[in-house]
Amino acid sequence: MTEHAVPLSSSQAQRAIALAHETLDIEAAAVQGLKTRIGASFAQTVSMVLGITGRVVVMGMGKSGHVGRKIAATLASTGTPAMFVHPGEASHGDLGMVTASDLVLMISNSGESQEMAAILPVLKRLGAPLVAMTGNGSSTMASHADVWLDSAVAKEACPLNLAPTASTTAQLALGDALAVALLDARGFKAEDFARSHPGGSLGRKLLTHVSDVMRTGEAIPRVPPTASFSVLMREMSAKGLGATAIVDAEDRVLGIFTDGDLRRLVEQGTDLRSTTAQQVMHAAPATVLAQALAVDAADLMERKRITSVLVVDSQGRLCGALNSNDLMRAKVI
Repeated sequence: MTEHAVPLSSSQAQRAIALAHETLDIEAAAVQGLKTRIGASFAQTVSMVLGITGRVVVMGMGKSGHVGRKIAATLASTGTPAMFVHPGEASHGDLGMVTASDLVLMISNSGESQEMAAILPVLKRLGAPLVAMTGNGSSTMASHADVWLDSAVAKEACPLNLAPTASTTAQLALGDALAVALLDARGFKAEDFARSHPGGSLGRKLLTHVSDVMRTGEAIPRVPPTASFSVLMREMSAKGLGATAIVDAEDRVLGIFTDGDLRRLVEQGTDLRSTTAQQVMHAAPATVLAQALAVDAADLMERKRITSVLVVDSQGRLCGALNSNDLMRAKVI
């Protein structure tokens, strides 16, 4: 137990665990309960969002506002332009962010948020379609909306049935369901997701090309086929790739020589002093195109059980090189 922890009696610990289990049961039931109420209004919402030329403007107060921010972020990252506008700030100028080409998604468990009720007439005059996500179909929000998404829950997980718990979980799940339905309807693919997440691991894997991480110019180890073994070794040592390309006069790749090849030749007792690069090279090595994805180069290296690969252009000419360390630095692997 840490220095600042409050010691719990056995009964207190058991009660805490029991409440946690009960909370999860209540919230799971709240989410499951949504399934029976997702129907024509949900499909209509998807249709309306697909039909707008603007953005989905999400609004909510308090805990519903926190959920709304997450829903807006999820929509935006999955192909549906969206933003969150605070209803309280909307009454003081931020309503100017909303246009008639947008769709407004208003979130409130009771549907009677004073801040949102105050701006409903303005939104109606603006002409932007309104969707109310609320647990009360007779509420002010639901009655003014074009579509009502029923997010009602039987009870909150809070023992006092006061703190928004199950209701916000239901709102969050319903928002995720909407984002997923829209993602599918738009034909949103992993590549699209990567473009909106360039800093994430998926973004790096799907947006990083071999040309972005490969070594170029003088950093590429290369020797002609007639190079002596000592010249070959000096080139390998100087460039630090653990390998060198053997190329013809037009820079077309003939072969590769690696640290592994050197080790095998030494183990075989081969006299290397009089050999040439062409005699010791591994002919027709695996190569990758510069425009290929870096993750494909990583896959090739894994399949071939190699740590370095040469990069060529469409004519088979050497234009780069990379090893597993280069891919790790780029966080591709």
